[in-house]
This record gives sequence, structure tokens and C-alpha cells, in this order.
Amino acid sequence: MRLALFEPDIPQNAGTLIRLGACLGVAVDIIEPCGFVLSDRRLRRAGMDYLSLAHVERHQSWAAFRAALPSEARLVLLTTRAALPYHRFAFAPTDVLLLGRETAGVPDAVHEAAAARLVVPMLPGRRSLNVALAGAMALGEALRQTAGFPGDLL
Repeated sequence: MRLALFEPDIPQNAGTLIRLGACLGVAVDIIEPCGFVLSDRRLRRAGMDYLSLAHVERHQSWAAFRAALPSEARLVLLTTRAALPYHRFAFAPTDVLLLGRETAGVPDAVHEAAAARLVVPMLPGRRSLNVALAGAMALGEALRQTAGFPGDLL
């Protein structure tokens, strides 16, 4: 299981997701360009001392990220444009949970490259959750289904 951040805009969200990955043993891919410098103090503040414990891979572009993916990896996009709720999806241990930019989501080509598109169900009239919250919710469900939490046994 991996988390992938597509061109993140907000360093605090990236730091929070990197911290989540460090705590749960989930690698994080950062697909550049970012809307901030990766040494940003806001990223360090959100990630705290967990940044050095995290497995983070930087990719210079979407194409570079795709080229680095193992053949068995399945891209699972969290998007407000999906119909299938994340908790109704059957996750696999080799899935890569892809999170879009906070300000723009992902372009159509990235949307189409995903093997699955999932949504966090919300009450009518709400646009979206914070990307770090949505990522944490979906990752929690994915790890629950695949017995991927630290200490879990299948």
C-alpha cells in the first residue's frame, strides 16, 4: 500500500500525510511540481520529527511517477467526481491511493489512468473534505481490508 500526492499545493497537508505514512509504515510518493518547496517550515511543522522516519519518494513528473510504478500496482484515485464510495471498494495490498491537488484535483489524463475512482460520501451541498482527512479515511479502510495495519496478521 502506498499514498501518492499529485502536485500538492499545501505543505501542511503533505506533512500530515507523510506523518501518517511514517506512523503506519506506508510509503508516500510526491509527484512534482509542488506548490511549495519541500523544505518548507510548514511541511516540517506538520510532519514534526516523523519526516525522517517516513519513506518518501519524489517524482519529477506524472510520467516519471508512472514509469516508477511496479506492474502490479493499481492506481486508486480519491476524487469528488467518483460515484463509488471508498468503503464499498475491495482494496488490494499493492494499491496506490492517489490524492489530487487541493486546489484543482487531477487533470483528466490522470483521472483516466486510475484503475478505480472513489469518493468519500458526504451530505448534500458539501464540496469536499481536506485532502489529508480524505486520505487518512481511505487509507484506514484499505489497511483494515488488507490487514495492513502494523501488527495485523492475515
